[in-house]
Amino acid sequence: QVQLVESGGGLVQAGGSLRLSCAASGFTFSRYAMAWLRQAPGKERELVAAISWSGEMTYCADSVKGRFTISRDYTKNTMYLQMNSLKPEDTAVYYCIADQHSGMGPEYDYWGQGTQVTVSS
Repeated sequence: QVQLVESGGGLVQAGGSLRLSCAASGFTFSRYAMAWLRQAPGKERELVAAISWSGEMTYCADSVKGRFTISRDYTKNTMYLQMNSLKPEDTAVYYCIADQHSGMGPEYDYWGQGTQVTVSS
């Protein structure tokens, strides 16, 4: 059974940092691209960052470029999103994604349950 379990969300002040983790199981982690999506109330879903199955290619949305870093650890079957210099507009539910293709969407194979990130001003 495929499981993607996010952790690390919470409440932080603007300018602060959080690190999200996504623990993967039930599929061959090294063969899937991974990604983080977010959705804020009343806003469209946004692809925040993606990383290829090999880890050699990464993507970050312009809105987070220079502040967020995506990475993956094959020994732990875990993906991370390091979020620095957080802004109130980063407030959203963040979802972990596993995808057999590029991880760039618009469709994805597996979703986590989501973790709330709230940035106070």
